[in-house]
Amino acid sequence: MLKNLEELIKTIRERKNSSPEKSYTNRLLNDKNLSVSKVKEEIGELIESVEKNSNKIHETADVIYHLMVYLEANNIKIEDVMSELKKRQR
Repeated sequence: MLKNLEELIKTIRERKNSSPEKSYTNRLLNDKNLSVSKVKEEIGELIESVEKNSNKIHETADVIYHLMVYLEANNIKIEDVMSELKKRQR
């Protein structure tokens, strides 16, 4: 299951080197305003879907994708986030 997340992160990192015309991910990585607005939009859609009890999985996937892109665009490595979470375990 977590292998899918690892593959997503690998793909996002690979897309840094693709052309913005061919890669939506590359556009998000290079346009921080677009990336921020997409994270906000997708979180809003997730909240709405939870409230309506519909399409929750699809919207959650969108949030995770856009959040992972946003983190990469801002040089926040998921590995570092996971290490921080590990430190917080009791």
